[in-house]
Amino acid sequence: MTGEVSRGGQARTEGAIKGGGEAGYIFDLMKLASEKRVDAGGNYSTAIGGLVEGERMQCGLMQKARGTGARPHSHPNEQWNYVIKGRLRVNIEGQPEQIVGPGTVIYFPANIVHSTVALPDEDVLFFVVKDMSYGIVGKPVDEAAGKYYEPGFEPDSQKS
Repeated sequence: MTGEVSRGGQARTEGAIKGGGEAGYIFDLMKLASEKRVDAGGNYSTAIGGLVEGERMQCGLMQKARGTGARPHSHPNEQWNYVIKGRLRVNIEGQPEQIVGPGTVIYFPANIVHSTVALPDEDVLFFVVKDMSYGIVGKPVDEAAGKYYEPGFEPDSQKS
C-alpha cells in the first residue's frame, strides 16, 4: 500500500531500540539511558545514552560528562536537543557562541557545522530528536581529532 509504514524490525543504529513490533510502543528512556547505552558521538563526541528509532524519527536521552562534548561536526538530518540538566556551551555555524541550561531547546539545521560542550561544573542530560534520513552519529570536521575533552577532563586525567 502506498504511504504505509512498516512497524518493528531492526534498528539502524547499533544498540538502539526499534519502536513498534516486539519492542512495543512505550519506552522508559531513563532506564534505556542507564542500561542500554548507545555511543551517539562516534569519534568526535562523548554523547552516550538510550536511543529509540521509528521509521522516520529517532529520539534519545543522552549524557555528556562535565568538561566533555562534541567537536565541530554536521549531519544531513535536522536535530533538536532539549537540555534537562546541566549547561552547554553551544556553537552553531554563523551564530555567536552561547551558554544554555535546563529548559532550552536547541535547533541544529541539516548540514550546518555545530558543537556542544558540557561546562565543567556538572554533567549534561539532554533529550535529542532527529529525523531518520541519516543516523545519530554525524560527520566531524576533523576526522582525526577524536572526542572532545576540556583540559583536565581527559580520560587519563580522571584516574588518581
